[in-house]
Amino acid sequence: GPDSMISEKPWGLELCEELGLGSELIGTREGGRRSFIARGRKLVAVPEGFYLLAPSRLAPLLLSPLFSTPGKLRMAADLFIPRRRGDGDESLANFVRRRLGREALERAAQPMVGGIYTADPETLSLQATMPRFLEMERRHGSVIRAMARGRRLGRSAEVGEASGPRYGLFVALRDGMQTLSDRLAEALPQGTINCSTPVQAVERGANGGWRVVTENAVIDADALCLALPAAEAARLLEGVDAALSTDVAAVASASAATVNLAYRRDDVAHPLDGFGFVVPAVEGRTVLACTFADRKFVDRAPEGTALLRAFVGGAMFPEKLGMDDEEMVSAVVRDLDELLGLSGEPREVLVSRHPSAMAQYHVGHLARVERIETAVGKLKGLALAGNFLRGTGIPDCVHSANAAAHRLAERLFGQR
Repeated sequence: GPDSMISEKPWGLELCEELGLGSELIGTREGGRRSFIARGRKLVAVPEGFYLLAPSRLAPLLLSPLFSTPGKLRMAADLFIPRRRGDGDESLANFVRRRLGREALERAAQPMVGGIYTADPETLSLQATMPRFLEMERRHGSVIRAMARGRRLGRSAEVGEASGPRYGLFVALRDGMQTLSDRLAEALPQGTINCSTPVQAVERGANGGWRVVTENAVIDADALCLALPAAEAARLLEGVDAALSTDVAAVASASAATVNLAYRRDDVAHPLDGFGFVVPAVEGRTVLACTFADRKFVDRAPEGTALLRAFVGGAMFPEKLGMDDEEMVSAVVRDLDELLGLSGEPREVLVSRHPSAMAQYHVGHLARVERIETAVGKLKGLALAGNFLRGTGIPDCVHSANAAAHRLAERLFGQR
């Protein structure tokens, strides 16, 4: 699950305020707001001003050992490559190769974007995930030129104020992000939530309403919101609208696991002078990325403890999830030992698996979502919400839920 959310999109913050959690929000630590990329057996700092796909400053790029000299020159060639004609969707991999070259894709863009979407950049829709880069090319003819201009104008939120992710925009709840869902549940009327009650089917009911069929009951409803993963929503919609069900089912998902390891700080040789690292797929490791959780936010571990949170699986390495917990922990520890220098045994270990949890926005995703929304609009009293539509993060999911609630309120009460 997520350890934070981004404040640039306001909907998560607004919900926290509504629930009385505003005073519980904390930002990342002030020091060490940078990240690393694994290369061989070392962690190399992301060059200052390098944001996800491209650099905003050439000097730090030229001095970085992360890329070869030909790779650096190929990235700089973005300044002279003509803008693409046409406005159709393309994969993130194709965009980066076209503008910045293969090395920029393999060494930076793939692992950084993979850390967000656990996706394969060869199939990931740029329009649906990183549209600002398309706009940079359209307006400025060069991604590097656009990012440098944004930096000069002080738009750090656009280009990143440090190396790698925009850590200054990340916020969390003091006692962890589960506080948000717990507080939401507490705020609902007693008896609202029915746990351990699988829904077998949904049907159109009498007078334009809906029927929800469970193993032990049939619930008649005036309106229905399916806030489910795409595959489950598609299953329930199959008997309602076959074409809609097919479109929803076409939104793929990836599985992932997190391996949390607590070590004595003295048992980790690396200074942990950042918030974590990502691993390019070409490195062939088990670990996709690792967060230094105790460095990223305060009070995440006792004094003298290093809390490492490693990620495994995703769309590019689904076979890694076939390992049992013991095998997975051993493989993760081997990787971390080579990259961080571990000694001794971890004090605590926790493996969490998230099957089919990460929606995959393949090329053409936005066109598919438009078809889904059009079809849903013809089914009165129905709304969909979730991370398979227009955003995967907490703020996006809150926004999706708000839109669904407003749609149903308008249907039921004639108001928004």
